[in-house]
Amino acid sequence: MPKSKFVDFKAVKEAITIEQVLEHYGLLDQFKRSGDSLSGPCPIHKGENSTQFRVSISKNCWNCFGECKRGGNILDFVSLTEDVSIREAAIRISDWFKPTFDKPAPKPESPNADQKPKQGKAPRAKSTPKPSSDAQETGPNKPLGFELRNLDAEHPYLLGRGLTEEGIAEFGLGYCDNGSMLGRIVIPIQNVAGQIVAYAGRWPGDPPEDTPKYKFPAGFRKSMEVFNLHRAQQVGTTVPLVIVEGFFDCIHLWEIGLERVVGLMGSQLSKPQEELIVKSLHEDDHIIVMLDEDEAGRTGREQVLQRLAIRAFVKVFQFPQEGQQPTDLSGDELRELVGGAE
Repeated sequence: MPKSKFVDFKAVKEAITIEQVLEHYGLLDQFKRSGDSLSGPCPIHKGENSTQFRVSISKNCWNCFGECKRGGNILDFVSLTEDVSIREAAIRISDWFKPTFDKPAPKPESPNADQKPKQGKAPRAKSTPKPSSDAQETGPNKPLGFELRNLDAEHPYLLGRGLTEEGIAEFGLGYCDNGSMLGRIVIPIQNVAGQIVAYAGRWPGDPPEDTPKYKFPAGFRKSMEVFNLHRAQQVGTTVPLVIVEGFFDCIHLWEIGLERVVGLMGSQLSKPQEELIVKSLHEDDHIIVMLDEDEAGRTGREQVLQRLAIRAFVKVFQFPQEGQQPTDLSGDELRELVGGAE
């Protein structure tokens, strides 16, 4: 195929699966299938560990947790396996599988200048559409013009969670006895520049029926922020970036000295959060995903893995018991886990 020939990378990736590529190489029989995943030894660096290479069938991507410390799509896989460029990989895949691509429907021809338009009513002038509420919600959260004062930093709930005075003071935690967060432990949420954009309110203990555990102010979009990122990005990259779900998971790791930690404020990674995290990464960076051991956490960490693996080496930590989360591990266990990923 001549070098000048156009190659539609996106079309190739959508037409061919990683399973087909593995089968082309005669490797598919080496992989074990479990639900949406395939696992086996890494074909790229000729590894022997039967779990170091993972494939997500639905996402059509792969990740090596061994020597390669890489991940990506079918183009990346063939490029690394064959030691060729991404373009050459796309060409080889096209030659192997001869995929057919849907051609776009031809555009209707415009009338010639000497053709008269059909008689009829004149078209109604189109009004300028009003911005939708979705469009209005895509902007950043505005910094607050105030800070909550006179919070009770010695509330029994905070002490009962084993938080230190330093951690409580650093993160500005405290019990609020007035306003919209009355009766809750408030947690300041800052944007990447360190400006407070909201306060989250945590009910101290198990909330009454029909009362949410967490409360966020009206209009605040947590999907636009990554908790503690403004602190984490100031830390050197001698340790991996740890991604957790909740506020207290994040604070727990920070208190034991693992300060390069951020929280998603949930189990899902939004597109704005992904962009913020990627901007904070450095070359050859490492990420540890440590979401809760439940259905939502397992789904979320697979999502984070697939979306960030092309940017950095991503390690997913699985807790040994159902329902466990980072606050269930001791400081020594967490430090050993994160230190071992360097």
